[in-house]
Amino acid sequence: MRRILKPLASLSGFYIDGFRNMSSWGRKVWIIIVIKLFLIFLILRIFFFQDFLKKRFGNDEERSKYVLDQLTNPTVTHD
Repeated sequence: MRRILKPLASLSGFYIDGFRNMSSWGRKVWIIIVIKLFLIFLILRIFFFQDFLKKRFGNDEERSKYVLDQLTNPTVTHD
């Protein structure tokens, strides 16, 4: 266990020390990057990865039957 924790502690110390000694310009850039990533994933989640099964089926049993049917008979369409 100690063999795993020592490299992780050294790696985390490396990054913490790097961010601590970063210039103010670098911190601003990282803040912008994190905000942009958050917004991109939020928009992708809302518009492109909607919960198809929850909208289409009322309970878990119907969802599981649909998924099983799609896995075993993928060529049959259920519109």
